[in-house]
Amino acid sequence: MFLITVSKGSACEAPSSPECFKRSADHTFYTCEWSMKTTERNVTFSIYFNKTKFDSLEKTCDIVEELLTINNRAYHVWVEARAGNSSCTSNRSSVVLRNIVKYEAPQIISMSWFKNDLNLTWIAAEMAPALAEIRFRRNEHPTESWGELKRTTNTTSKPSMYHVIVGNLLKDSVYQVQIRHRSTQALTPLWSDWSPVVTVPAALDQKPEVTIMTRLLNGSRKVTLTWKPMPHAAAVTGVSYNLTDTMNGCPCKKKGHLINTCEHTTTVLLSAVNITVIANNSAGRSPPVIIEVPAEPAADLKICDKTLLDETFNKKTCLELYELQDGDSRPEKVITLTAKMKEKKKMKMNIKDYVRYLYFEHRCEGGRNPRTVKMCLFYQKEGIPLREPQDFIASSDTHTADLSWKGIPSVDLQGFLTHYILKVSSQDELKECRNLSASLLKHRLENLTPGTKYNISLAGVTRVGEGPEATVTIITFPEKPVNVWWSLGLLFLFFFLTIMCTCILKRIQNKIFPPVPKPVIPDLIPYQPESQEFLEGKEEVHKLTLHQHPEDKSIPEDAEETTVLTGEWDEGTDEDVDGGVDSRMSGGTSDEALRSSREGEMTDLEQVDNEIAMLIYRNGLVFDVKTDSP
Repeated sequence: MFLITVSKGSACEAPSSPECFKRSADHTFYTCEWSMKTTERNVTFSIYFNKTKFDSLEKTCDIVEELLTINNRAYHVWVEARAGNSSCTSNRSSVVLRNIVKYEAPQIISMSWFKNDLNLTWIAAEMAPALAEIRFRRNEHPTESWGELKRTTNTTSKPSMYHVIVGNLLKDSVYQVQIRHRSTQALTPLWSDWSPVVTVPAALDQKPEVTIMTRLLNGSRKVTLTWKPMPHAAAVTGVSYNLTDTMNGCPCKKKGHLINTCEHTTTVLLSAVNITVIANNSAGRSPPVIIEVPAEPAADLKICDKTLLDETFNKKTCLELYELQDGDSRPEKVITLTAKMKEKKKMKMNIKDYVRYLYFEHRCEGGRNPRTVKMCLFYQKEGIPLREPQDFIASSDTHTADLSWKGIPSVDLQGFLTHYILKVSSQDELKECRNLSASLLKHRLENLTPGTKYNISLAGVTRVGEGPEATVTIITFPEKPVNVWWSLGLLFLFFFLTIMCTCILKRIQNKIFPPVPKPVIPDLIPYQPESQEFLEGKEEVHKLTLHQHPEDKSIPEDAEETTVLTGEWDEGTDEDVDGGVDSRMSGGTSDEALRSSREGEMTDLEQVDNEIAMLIYRNGLVFDVKTDSP
């Protein structure tokens, strides 16, 4: 026993009664615990088992079982605390130490959701099952009382683990959980302390929504994956993602990644690759989403000229063979060969004859990601096609026929198709035989005879030989006579339209270019001269003067005004100016004499009418003489 001084003036408050126990039935020491409210730092304790005393500086004390002489009988146990010059003692209790077991507080190892049931697992205190008490409260309500959600249940014991299932919870909610447990084998079991508060996130029920972007590189592809974040309730304690891609390791191995972001970029081969994405939180994992990246299509995929199947290759090279089914680049049957495989010969025996394979040769160089160095089509052994071209049909006309068909299924080709053979015969006589390209699926026959029956056959050919034929029979249409009535109808329609168009054009022309009116020339009675002199004389009229009659004579109203017209004839004479004057004068005299002679033969009224209607011509021009009323 020893003393430790404390500051003067301090007061001592009695500690609680000690609680002594074993941590399990197999333990060989006891642990005693008590509590005390004090603000002093230097306090010493002594725990008594009857008269046996053990000192401690803490509020706990471990005692080896051998130091206690009586293990199966009751002890009087109490604690004495000393603070400075004062001391205080707890109440005494009588216990049988051997029967008391108190487990350590559980430490939750894992939790997971199954529907609305929560599975909890932690390290077992001993091999026997235990009784567990679980209490919950909503994470959204941290001040909520623990007592509202509390469950007590027996654990199921797995090797060194306790396991309980708590049902009827809401898997899309967030909970705070605490657990304590106690022994089911001890005579006096004590509840353990409560475990630390653990936050249980909501279940990850949905697959990650992943989008993919691919960019072709030299012998490989750069793949960028992005996805949406998980719901907040599921990510409250954090979310991580596991990504695993097949055939991305070197060489031809799976490669995994653990990331905490919503984006990842990786490099994959040209062959088909499956990338698996799984979201994880502390309560479980989401369903996996598998991203299938098909083999890179090659438009000019060639036939393999040489492979490494029969050769020895180094450990940085691996081979893949896909058994193709009608062009599917993601087959279920994949053969992988590496240099380290002990069963390489056995794997080669799985390669079948007459089966088309997509051959890949991958290589790792300089410790970098592998890349594809060769990609081609491969047959271990070829044969002739087993079937004819599919859906072979023909449609004929008078002189032509159109043929169409579907290719032979790849499973029935048994080799590389080199071309088609087309045969055309009529009345058992071969008319035509030609080779068609293996890429064609239609063909036209021309220059056929009308009204003739033809037998047409088509067969696929590989490098080994010709396969079965697909046949079809056609009869070309006979030539039809010309329909005479139809021709006459068209001819009549042509003439009718021509006449109609002509009439319409005439009407349009008359509106645009109206006709010029023709002059009205009254009939005149030719005058017969009385003597030959008048016939031989040449008359020129240069001026015409119409004189108004005297007022005493009766003249119509429309003849009261006269018009004086002057003009010259176009035809002149070779005489000089003086001669011209004389001629005009003589002409005037003759004109007056003529008018005087005629006045005796016609009435005055007829004379006026003739003078008004007279038309004077000069140089082909027409002058109308009009009079206006006064």
